[in-house]
Amino acid sequence: MEGFIGTHPKIKKILWTENTHFSIYLEDGRIITVPAKKLPSTKFVKPEDRKKYQILSGNMFTWNSCPEVYHIEQILGIEKDYRYLTH
Repeated sequence: MEGFIGTHPKIKKILWTENTHFSIYLEDGRIITVPAKKLPSTKFVKPEDRKKYQILSGNMFTWNSCPEVYHIEQILGIEKDYRYLTH
């Protein structure tokens, strides 16, 4: 079977490609470009903080100046698989 079926996406790195978009690089080679306006809390990420992201548990991310933690399933549009992790 071809494709990414059964693959659990893990974030490798995040780079802002423009002021309006950022790209999420996954360990399996996929690159997902996201319009920041779809995640309104990213407006709080200052240009000087864009390289200071945090990857949490391999599939969640945030920036120090962002009030939200995003899960990769939110980005991929499969929110039914989205899980909150408790510590």
